[in-house]
Amino acid sequence: EVYNPKVGMRGFVVIDNTALGPGKGGIRMTPSVTIEEVAKLARAMTWKTALAELPFGGAKSGIVADDRKITAEKKKEIIEAFAKALSVVSPGMYVAAPDMNTAEEEMRVYAKVNGLKSVTGKPSDMGGLPHELGSTGWGIFHSAKVALEYMDKDLSGMEVAVEGFGNVGWFAAKFLAEAGAKLVAVSDSKGTIYNSSGIDFEELDKAKREHGTVTRYTPGKVLSSHELIGVSADILVTAAIPNLVQAGDVDRVKARLIVEGSNIPMTADVKDLFHRKGVLVIPDFVANAGGVISSYAEYVGKSEKEMMGLVENKVRKNTGIVLEQAKEHRIKPRDAAMRIATERVLDKCDFCRVELAKA
Repeated sequence: EVYNPKVGMRGFVVIDNTALGPGKGGIRMTPSVTIEEVAKLARAMTWKTALAELPFGGAKSGIVADDRKITAEKKKEIIEAFAKALSVVSPGMYVAAPDMNTAEEEMRVYAKVNGLKSVTGKPSDMGGLPHELGSTGWGIFHSAKVALEYMDKDLSGMEVAVEGFGNVGWFAAKFLAEAGAKLVAVSDSKGTIYNSSGIDFEELDKAKREHGTVTRYTPGKVLSSHELIGVSADILVTAAIPNLVQAGDVDRVKARLIVEGSNIPMTADVKDLFHRKGVLVIPDFVANAGGVISSYAEYVGKSEKEMMGLVENKVRKNTGIVLEQAKEHRIKPRDAAMRIATERVLDKCDFCRVELAKA
């Protein structure tokens, strides 16, 4: 936990595991962020980096602040103070990145304090690979393709509902539509637009840019944001909020494939209910690993083209391995992914094995 009363900075970093390398994880800035929330995300990063076979561990950090109520200069001061406070662990044990309400310029400030190797997601003039390239959405797209191959189905003509039209959902929808899938529903914080005949991606993007919401797209039926999960679609892509799908929602979901593009969109218990229902769920730390793979590409100095190729290859490979292991051992995909990730961490962590034996 770190503080700087002079600038009003209060924050924390949770370094979950460094068996495979320095802990990797973004800086989340919200007025309600908690250590418990950050700890869960740090643990998820441990599994995500291990499954992606990256030389990183898991970490995450949080700054308690409302960026809507502070000036840009004050935000810069807070990030700078936070970076200075974390210099004892960054970059040696912690490599930062953007997360909620932090972006390239905040990473510029952080890098100026702790060095270029202390953070990814930097501006391109500092060697960064911008998230505007859509690495996470690109990975989600390829994870969905591999899952459909596993199900003996073709993406072309598949009806897709995408939750969220931000940086992740926008690219996932774009790549899926360009590959021949039929977008039938897309949501944002103001609602859902649904059209069973299909939604034109370019026109949807135009509506969002001009009016600030996908619900201004025409033609289509406007639903609440949460109603997206119950529309008639073959594939549901989650790409925004955590805990989107609750146990009571399971029977409403018509999709036969759920690709978790967002972090923790449902609990393990809800995944169990979907498994019993015969719905294939691709876990978040498999499907949305494109972002951290992109971070690794930046970390080692790869080009934009090399980064996109690395995301495609790693996400396709790991989605395939997880599904094959799930089939072979007759277990859920999440359990298969956890087994693989855990083995990779334990293989490099004597302390972890001892602690696991005690438990």
